[in-house]
Amino acid sequence: MDATLTLSEEELYNKRNRIRIAVSLFFFCQGIAFASWASRIPVIKERLHLSEGQLGTILLMLPVGQLATMALSGKLVTKYGSAKVLRIVPIAYALVLCAIAFAQNAWQLGAILFLFGVTGNMCNISVNTQGVATEQIYKKSIMTSFHGAWSIAGFTGALVGLLTMNLGLDTLPHFLIILAFVTGNTLINQRYLVPGKSPQKEKRSFFSKPEGSLLQLGIIGFFSMATEGAMFDWSGVYFKEIVHAPEKFVVMGYASFMIMMAIGRFVGDGVIRKLGRKRTLQYSGLLMFVGMMTSVVFPQFIVCTLAFMLVGIGVACNVPSIYSIAGQNKNVPSGVALAMVSSISYLGFLMGPPLIGYIAEVLSLRYSYGVFACFGLLMFGMVGRLSLFKEPQPNS
Repeated sequence: MDATLTLSEEELYNKRNRIRIAVSLFFFCQGIAFASWASRIPVIKERLHLSEGQLGTILLMLPVGQLATMALSGKLVTKYGSAKVLRIVPIAYALVLCAIAFAQNAWQLGAILFLFGVTGNMCNISVNTQGVATEQIYKKSIMTSFHGAWSIAGFTGALVGLLTMNLGLDTLPHFLIILAFVTGNTLINQRYLVPGKSPQKEKRSFFSKPEGSLLQLGIIGFFSMATEGAMFDWSGVYFKEIVHAPEKFVVMGYASFMIMMAIGRFVGDGVIRKLGRKRTLQYSGLLMFVGMMTSVVFPQFIVCTLAFMLVGIGVACNVPSIYSIAGQNKNVPSGVALAMVSSISYLGFLMGPPLIGYIAEVLSLRYSYGVFACFGLLMFGMVGRLSLFKEPQPNS
């Protein structure tokens, strides 16, 4: 029995729906804060006169901040419990978001993004720990819906960005609105989080070598999350510089991607039950390839909007499915397996955007999207060879 449930299992079960809403809202807050930054990247890039290569280097500071505090974040959640950590870090995350608006040059933006990565990593580990604890109360998989809440937040953040830009609001007022929302949610919903600390039975080192199947799962997740990262951070720039969309509609590529990813996550369980995880993930890889390659070959506004929708559907079920498979590993405890797979996968999300910038500097942004399209084909091939996907899992 997990330590989070031994405190008051019956009481937690009776309040499970309210807990699920609270945890979903914390996922939503993290998503809308990140999406608000992503929606303003083209404006900030232009304001600071950054090239693609310079922006790629600066974006690298965010994953550096994430990775630099990976072990620290885990220790904080283990020592104090994810509920206590979530009373502080979402507000800190939104405060650092506001600080981005004050950046006057490239090095200042890089330093702030490092802190954005630090606070974002603490949010990510603590909120996903809450998601796992809530699953234990329900005794069934509900993690996909939490990731769906994050995706809805991404779409909402894109809409808020579009609205604030059309209203002529600068980045600071935009980010202050997000800060107010995140603070309000934290004050209202912190009392409904699952209490207690994470179990500390496992002494396995965080840096232990993962077993082969977990490593492969992590690489599949890497391909998917690298594509997500490219869409989050570069779709607006792509629509501005390659598609030549009107200024007021540069966010449409990001919005179309996010809404289809959100829809895909809320209907994904039904698709998996019908097709099985293996076929679902293989089709997802093909959709990623077709969508990104179409945007490269036909860089027109409507075509690219539809293409980015395909990419959104393609990445929707990947991460929740991979986490579910990892958690069923019989040789490694589920918590350790999830940590290993999520760490490798998340590197793709963090390293993808800088890599896009470097490729764009050497070739062009258009060709960099073509390179990333190949990740979908690589994912298709790896899923086909991984034995863990041979048996369908209709009830997971």
